Amino acid sequence: MRTLKFLLEKEYKQIFRDTIILRMILAMPLIQLLVMPLAADFEIKNVNIAIVDHDRSPYSQELVSKIRSSGYFVLTDFGSSYRNSFEQLESDEADLILEIPQDFERNLVRENQQSLLIAVNAINGTKATVGGSYLGSIIQDFNGDIKADWITPQGLNQTPLIDINNLNWFNPFLNYQFFMVPGILVLLVTMIGAYMCALNIVKEKEVGTIEQINVTPIKKHHFILGKLIPFWTIGIFVFSLGFFLIARLVYDLVPAGSILTLYAFLSLFLVAILGVGLLVSTYSTSQQQAMSLSFFFMMIFILMSGLFTPIESMPEWAKVFAYANPVTYFIEVMRMIVMKGSGFKDIQNHFLIMTGFALLFNTWAIINYKKTS
Repeated sequence: MRTLKFLLEKEYKQIFRDTIILRMILAMPLIQLLVMPLAADFEIKNVNIAIVDHDRSPYSQELVSKIRSSGYFVLTDFGSSYRNSFEQLESDEADLILEIPQDFERNLVRENQQSLLIAVNAINGTKATVGGSYLGSIIQDFNGDIKADWITPQGLNQTPLIDINNLNWFNPFLNYQFFMVPGILVLLVTMIGAYMCALNIVKEKEVGTIEQINVTPIKKHHFILGKLIPFWTIGIFVFSLGFFLIARLVYDLVPAGSILTLYAFLSLFLVAILGVGLLVSTYSTSQQQAMSLSFFFMMIFILMSGLFTPIESMPEWAKVFAYANPVTYFIEVMRMIVMKGSGFKDIQNHFLIMTGFALLFNTWAIINYKKTS
């Protein structure tokens, strides 16, 4: 224990002596957590639409008003020339074109049917799909209002209607930031653990102190614990700052579940992810190599974690990588505890899997370090 104490004192002094590392560890994650949830919002709004109205009837004007008042569309052009609207579509000034044909109202009243043309700029597939879906829903709602106006008075020929009430659980106001903030906080803690731990150990190799340490009677597990414990405590500290300072005060995110359960899983996750950083350092001889390897793993961790893309929508081969990713499980646990209020019983399988990751990465790193020392 005395040897470990001296090593920890050395590591803390080395970390806090470098002001640049302190800024990277403390300031950068908090700034990123403050900015990224505002940018990483996949709710599609302000879709530019050009409307071509050949009818100019009360019904067509009502439909246009319904589209403009929905809050999802910005009217960029309103005229009677499809060619002019299509030029806006080609120049990316418009995302959709709605063409209302002539005799739109007359055909609805007399023939009970009428077709509309919707042209969508599909370069951005997500925006095209969601924007077209929004517009289709508005048109269906408009059609329902027309049917309701045509229903005969009650008692003569009453048409049965189904009343639907929606109840949103766990996120009643559909606040997208409540969904993104926990996941982004996990990624920031992951970056601190993987990057900083790997760079710290490789720095010992570059300056030559690792050779001096290897010839001392310091045992392997003392050296590894001396490297892992400082970044383990720093990771918990940064997580606490982000969770209670940014998430709570800025985004008003209040956890519905147990804080102790969350921190228990965080402690285990940091052991696993620091093992990744330690493993990277055993294969690297310079900080440039360590940064390249860490960046490679971080890209996989981010893209295959289910943060931006639902795992259920991934192909089967991608699901294998997603479920072999420790970040996936911590993001799930964060959302389950913070938003659903899940307890230990609900995430006990996640604890077992994360324990396996921690044992795998750290054991692999220790074995490989012995070979290269």
